[in-house]
Amino acid sequence: MTAPQLAEAGVGRVQQVLAALADPVRLEMIRRLHNASSPMPCAQLYDVINKSTATHHFKILREAGLTERTVVDGQTLQRLRTEQVDAAVPGLLSSVVGTANREAGSA
Repeated sequence: MTAPQLAEAGVGRVQQVLAALADPVRLEMIRRLHNASSPMPCAQLYDVINKSTATHHFKILREAGLTERTVVDGQTLQRLRTEQVDAAVPGLLSSVVGTANREAGSA
C-alpha cells in the first residue's frame, strides 16, 4: 500500500505504526484490545502506569491509526482498528499480537 493509500485508511506510515508497537506498554494495550475483539474501557488496558501516562500512550496509538476512542453511555472506550490496519499492513497485527501472546504465556 502506498503512503496516500495508508493515509486514506487513516493508518500512519509503517515506521509510525512500528514505533507505536515497539513500546511494551502500548504493545500490551494492543494485545488486550486484540484479544478482547471489542472496544474496552481505557482503565482495563493498563496496570502499572498512571492515568496521565496512559493518556499519552493512547494518543500515540491513535496518531499511528491503530486505535480510536469512542464514548458509549458516557464511558470512554478504546477500539482497535483491525480492518484498517490489516488493509494497510497485512498480517502485522496478527503476527505481533500472536508473538506477544506467546511471550505473555511464558512470563
